[in-house]
Amino acid sequence: MTDRSDFVQVDAALAQRGFTRMVFDLDRISELLDLLGSPQRAYPSIHLTGTNGKTSTARMIDSVLRAFGLHTGRYTSPHLETVRERISLDGEPVSEERFVSTYREVAPLAELVDQRADEPLTYFDMTTALAFATFADAPVDVAVVEVGLGGAEDATNVLHAGVCVLTPIGLDHTEWLGDRIEDIALAKAGIIHKGATVVAAAQDEEAARPILERCAEVGATIAREGAEFGVLRRSVAVGGQVLTLQGLGGVYDEVFIPLHGAHQAQNAAVALAAVEAFLGAGANRQLDVATVREGFATASSPGRLEKVRTAPTVLLDGAHNPHGMAATVTALQEEFAFSRLVAVVGVLADKDAPSLLELLEPVVDAVVVTRNSSPRAMPADELGRLAEEVFGPDRVEVAADMPDAIEAAVALAESDVPGELSGVGVLITGSVVTVADARRLLKK
Repeated sequence: MTDRSDFVQVDAALAQRGFTRMVFDLDRISELLDLLGSPQRAYPSIHLTGTNGKTSTARMIDSVLRAFGLHTGRYTSPHLETVRERISLDGEPVSEERFVSTYREVAPLAELVDQRADEPLTYFDMTTALAFATFADAPVDVAVVEVGLGGAEDATNVLHAGVCVLTPIGLDHTEWLGDRIEDIALAKAGIIHKGATVVAAAQDEEAARPILERCAEVGATIAREGAEFGVLRRSVAVGGQVLTLQGLGGVYDEVFIPLHGAHQAQNAAVALAAVEAFLGAGANRQLDVATVREGFATASSPGRLEKVRTAPTVLLDGAHNPHGMAATVTALQEEFAFSRLVAVVGVLADKDAPSLLELLEPVVDAVVVTRNSSPRAMPADELGRLAEEVFGPDRVEVAADMPDAIEAAVALAESDVPGELSGVGVLITGSVVTVADARRLLKK
C-alpha cells in the first residue's frame, strides 16, 4: 500500500528532471524500454500527432473504443491538474497507488540509463515509459498515444503503431521543428512506419506533400478527410452539436458530441476513421451506429471551451497558437451569443502573442492579461503592451496573477449590463498552463 506522501515524493522526483527540458534522442527511451521488457510491444496502438486537436481526438477515440468493449490505455499531455491525467486506463487517470508502484519499477532502470547517457532521461521520457509499462501491466487491449512534440524524434515514436493519426498541421514549436509547414509536417510524418494505416485530417498542400511522400516511402495506406471520410452535416445542439459523419465504412448519422466548434466536428470525423481503421471497418463493413453514438456522447475534452461557471458564464480554452485560436473564435461566433465577453489571456513567451490577440479582438469587449505559472510565461506587463497595440489602452487591463485577473474580468463583464447576466461571459485562454491555473481556482 502507498499513501499520499509517496505520490508527492514521486511527483517531485519527476519534476526534478525538468518539466520543460527537451532532448530529442530515442536511444535513451529505447534502452529504458528494452530493460523493462519492451512493454510497448504488449498491445496494439493508435498514435496521434498534429498541431491542434490531438488530445480531443485521442479522447474521442478512447471513448468510442470503450463503447465497443475494449480496455483502453490513453497517454496525452500536458496535464491540467495532476500528472496522473497523462496516463488513463479505461478513461480514468491512473490511481496514485498504481502510479507510485509503476514508478518504483521503472526508476532503478532509469538510473542505469542516466549513468550511461550524456543527458539524463527527461520528464517526458519518464512519463512515456510509465505509461507504456502501466498499459502492459493492466493489461489494455489498445493504447491511444499522443506525441509530446513533433513525431520522428518524440519519445513515443518507439511504438511503430499500426494506425497513425495526423490532425491539422500548422506553425507551432518552430524553435524545435522549423519555421516552414513542410518541415513541421515532415517531422510529424515520422510516426508513420512500414505497413501502417494513416488517418489524416485535411491539410494545407505544403503539409500534405511530406505526409504522402512518407506513406509512399514506407508502404503505408492513407485515408484522407474530404476523400475517404469527413463531416457531412453538423448542427448546434444544447451542450454540443449533432453530426452526420462519412466514415470509412458508411454514413453515421445523429452523432451527438458534447463539444463545441467545427474543429471538434472535424476531430470527431478523424477519430471515427481511426477507430474504423483499427477495428477493420471499410468499404464492406460498417461499425454499429448505435455503439458509435454511445461512444461519442460520453466523450469529453477538459480545457477546450469548457464551461466551469455560470452567471457569468466562464469558459476555459487552451488555444495557444493562431490555428487553435482561429478555431476557438469561430466556435464562439457560431455557438455562443454573448452580449458582453471579456477574455483573460496568459501566454508563454515563445508563442505568437500578437496573432492570438488579433484573432480575439473582434469577439471580445475587453481583455485582462496576466502571467501564468509557467517559468516560460510572458510577463504580464509585456503582454499588456502587445494587447494595447491591438485593443487600444481603454480595453486592456493588466493583472499580476490569475486570481486578480479572473476577478477583474468578471467585474468588467458585469459592468454596464443591467439585470440578467445570462448573456455575459469570461473566456480564459492563451495557454494550457493558463487554463490549468484557472481550473484549479474555479473547480474548487
